[in-house]
Amino acid sequence: MKNIPLVRPKAILIVLISIISILGIDNQLFAQEYKIKTIVIDAGHGGKDGSTRGSYSTEKDVALKTAIRLGKLIEENMKDVKVILTRNDDTFVPLYERIAIANNAKADLFISIHCNDMPVVSSRYISGYTRNKKGKKVPVYKTRYAKSTSTRGVETFVSGSGRINEQDAAIKRENASIFLEDNYKENYDGFNPDDPESAIILSLMKNTFRTQSLKLAKMVQDQYVSVGRVNRGVQEKSLAVLARAGMPAILTEIGFISNQEEEDYMNSEAGQIEITNCLLKAIQAYKISVEI
Repeated sequence: MKNIPLVRPKAILIVLISIISILGIDNQLFAQEYKIKTIVIDAGHGGKDGSTRGSYSTEKDVALKTAIRLGKLIEENMKDVKVILTRNDDTFVPLYERIAIANNAKADLFISIHCNDMPVVSSRYISGYTRNKKGKKVPVYKTRYAKSTSTRGVETFVSGSGRINEQDAAIKRENASIFLEDNYKENYDGFNPDDPESAIILSLMKNTFRTQSLKLAKMVQDQYVSVGRVNRGVQEKSLAVLARAGMPAILTEIGFISNQEEEDYMNSEAGQIEITNCLLKAIQAYKISVEI
């Protein structure tokens, strides 16, 4: 699938005029006819993009297992909804193709599933003492590299604005998949929140579905909390996989794979059932709320 580059400044006026004309449609009639018919479920990472791992499992495998289970659960419980998976095996799918699958299918929801991870941090410690040339006793420092294994919880993201150099570790990790693609400069022409021109266009696209995305994200977090998960909240971040979504879209981190207890939970049958049931209930609640 070929990505369509962001429009240039000369086309901004056309976009604005189009938006104004769309707003002139009878919104009440649209709301009455609107139904959730197609949901795209995205298993994060895959193939060569799969370095994040816990003590015995990888994020890409856990995300795929969860996505496939969720897809089947939706099909069994929401007969009027079509489910599309961005991948159903260990395949590398570029980020722009993931959202293109949803856009081309005219999907009503896009849900990307991931596992969180803590970054490796370095710290210095005194490993012993020695004497310098003057015979003075001085400490010998070494560097220790480790990551927090106690951090836990769930969080859900929607597309927001933010400068690249202000992104936190989780967002940098998710966006890093871009650089594994052969033609990433061409594929993501315009995905640069630091550029005023692209920021305008991305802002228009995000704001169109911002309220709905936040609503779905909150419903997902509420379901997690109801079963006792640690709530890390809903956040708006500059995520490449969500940037061009033509529908409400979220990215949910179902747990920390760097935490042994959460890794076990996400890999267990009971954990998988609980996580996917939470997502199903949130989707069902969202569907009811927008179809009234």
